[in-house]
Amino acid sequence: MAPTLTSVSEIERKLASLRLDEDRAARLRTSVMTHIAWVPEEWVEAAEDVLAGLAERHPSRTIVLFPQSGKGGLEGEVSVESFGAGENRSVCTDTIRIHLHGTSAEHPGSVVEPLLITDLPVFLRWRGVPAFGDSAFEELVDVVDRLIVDSTEWPDLPRPYAELAQVFDRVAVSDIAWARTSRWRSMLASLWPAIARVERIKVTGTEAQAQLLAGWLRSRLGRAIRLEHEPSNKLAGVELDGEPAPFPPGDPPLPADLLSDELDKLSRDPVYEAAVSAAVT
Repeated sequence: MAPTLTSVSEIERKLASLRLDEDRAARLRTSVMTHIAWVPEEWVEAAEDVLAGLAERHPSRTIVLFPQSGKGGLEGEVSVESFGAGENRSVCTDTIRIHLHGTSAEHPGSVVEPLLITDLPVFLRWRGVPAFGDSAFEELVDVVDRLIVDSTEWPDLPRPYAELAQVFDRVAVSDIAWARTSRWRSMLASLWPAIARVERIKVTGTEAQAQLLAGWLRSRLGRAIRLEHEPSNKLAGVELDGEPAPFPPGDPPLPADLLSDELDKLSRDPVYEAAVSAAVT
């Protein structure tokens, strides 16, 4: 078993050693981003399942942060994954897993910044409800280009959307719950101009999907729309003024595919931002 790394400098030395080994093996490093994941204990299994499906599609340096209680300090490990690139060469990506204890979990910025790859975009996937206003969230938002959340993971909706809207001018935001509504939004938009007269929308799906679809419709039409929600673990149906809307074609994307798509985006999404704001009005 490899020894645990207990400082950022030890992690950096380990990375340098691995790079040297890769050069000797004629491997290629083609990182296109730094991907940070903030993973509280209850999200570890789900996060690892998604990360396993990303490396080959998005060669990156992935820094997985596990906040934990304790007096302070960190425990890290570094691993490298290789994928065939032809002519006896391979593409390599690295994953850094860091358990942050106590004060290190409260101030992750100083841990992360030395490990970022210069001149490449930085994405932050925050599992669960972001700790809006806390030092950990504030520090990480300040060093990334895009924040990726999944508001399906959030309780007490739509209240947290009001806090999320406060960071739109600081960092571009993606919401996987919003991405899951894409097929339905396209279908509903195709009902124009009849949909302009709608007064009530009923959504059978998650709370996040219901709130975001209602917010989207309110923001597009510029007026109040009443929301009814039928709980379901997936988006299974939409009714407009009591009439079922057509079911959109295609299959729902897999979790890794959803995150992969969000990692291809850099700019703000004004339609999503308007939907979030309208969800809390």
